[in-house]
Amino acid sequence: MTSLDIDLLRTFVTVVETHSFTRAAQQRGLTQPAVSLQMRRLEQQLGAPLLDRGGATVGLTTEGAALLPQARRLLKLNDEIIATLSDGEPEGEVRFGAPEDIATVHLPGILGAFARSHPRIRLSVTCDYTANLLDQLSRGLLDLALVKREAGGADLGLKVWSEPLVWVAQDASVAEASPLPLIIAPAPDIYRKRALQALEAAGIGFRASFTSPSLAGQMAALRAGLGVGVLPAAMAPRDLAVVKILPALDDSEIALVSARGSGGPAKLLAQEVFRSLERAPDRA
Repeated sequence: MTSLDIDLLRTFVTVVETHSFTRAAQQRGLTQPAVSLQMRRLEQQLGAPLLDRGGATVGLTTEGAALLPQARRLLKLNDEIIATLSDGEPEGEVRFGAPEDIATVHLPGILGAFARSHPRIRLSVTCDYTANLLDQLSRGLLDLALVKREAGGADLGLKVWSEPLVWVAQDASVAEASPLPLIIAPAPDIYRKRALQALEAAGIGFRASFTSPSLAGQMAALRAGLGVGVLPAAMAPRDLAVVKILPALDDSEIALVSARGSGGPAKLLAQEVFRSLERAPDRA
């Protein structure tokens, strides 16, 4: 009976997730020809084509799509066994996701400390909207994610903290303009949802003066005086004014969501993120 090579399976999963032999080689610390050779060896072992190399990006054949979830389960089990039976230093990989604002403000110190404490655990971090992070979790592309959810949404992860939201602008007087110029992210951003709900409930007319998926872009527009935006109160910078004449915004919640079956290194990171953020409610 043929025994599957874990390294070949790890490279296969990396190729699928990056849609590229070149990017997979960079992540795996290999050359592109080495990755191609590994994939040919895996296909020979299994006696079936696994990757569709004919398009602009690498895709999966029917056989490859059937192998992918099983390969991920084998890799997770392999990493958990090594973490349990090694010399006490856990090994493996954690694919972690978070919205840009959370990743930028709250996570660098936590992730840096975790990487130093667990040098054999490889961290791969993705910044995206909550809806996209949840989709990646469901497809097995992430092990763990911090997401924004509706208050009391107990069916979605473990609550880490509540997030009061405020209106901000370069000058509070911009809130007197009609229609109100809004600086917002595209749908399905939860801060956008909160802003539109509050204004519509209060009967205040508005227009999107600046729309950007980037927090940096929104902050630049706010500092340029292009309109009013929504930020977590703990993230409101001192050079922007909190606008108090606009209707109050409902809080959002930040929750930690794990992929089904996550354990080992992912559980270690989940514990560290939860402990660090739960005990620091006043994140300035």
